[in-house]
Amino acid sequence: MKFLKVLGQYLGGIEFSAGYRWQHWIRAISIFALVATGFYIANPFIIHGTPSATPTRFLQADIREWHIIFGFALIGAVLYKTIYFFFFPEGKYERKSIVDAFNIKLALQQIGYYLLISKHPHTKGVYNPLQFWAYFTLYILFYGIIFTGLALYAEVYHQGLGGLLYPFAKWVESICGGLAYVRLWHHIFMWLIIIIVFVHIYMAVYNAVFGKNGGMDAIFSGMKWEKEEH
Repeated sequence: MKFLKVLGQYLGGIEFSAGYRWQHWIRAISIFALVATGFYIANPFIIHGTPSATPTRFLQADIREWHIIFGFALIGAVLYKTIYFFFFPEGKYERKSIVDAFNIKLALQQIGYYLLISKHPHTKGVYNPLQFWAYFTLYILFYGIIFTGLALYAEVYHQGLGGLLYPFAKWVESICGGLAYVRLWHHIFMWLIIIIVFVHIYMAVYNAVFGKNGGMDAIFSGMKWEKEEH
């Protein structure tokens, strides 16, 4: 770690810690896995699975099992990032973005940057206003899909964690207006997350191409390059 700090002083700076990068990729892989398995659970388009003597090891059960595994992986990553934002010392740079988020002038300058008609504005935090509200919305959707997902989980598994979550599941069910609507909202949250993820990927590539500061590389290496003012 000392080597990385010294290296960062000479070559740029540590943009993302190892823990930050791990939760990002766990979250990213989980999203893609959950979307793929979720589509199959909603519409089992393969009828015959691997023959098995046990009544539980059919294809739908296998897909559901992987869906649950990646679901809990997503929960872990989202909780880690939430705690990181509010309580980690490194999170102060993200919390500074809250001030910029309500700056209309800064938001318009950022839109101009994406339209190639102005330079990237200076921000106090790590996120510009558009990024902050996009991430804020994304995490609202994350918690929405987590709550509805746990409610659906508890309706199937009545022992252990499922039994512990059952009162919570009933509360979510009552808010949504029934179990069918819990499932419907789970799907709606999924589609909205898919849209934001594709926008996020586009913007990351855009900034990598026009920002020329290794902004996209940082999520792999942790390093971002900044020009020194002389």
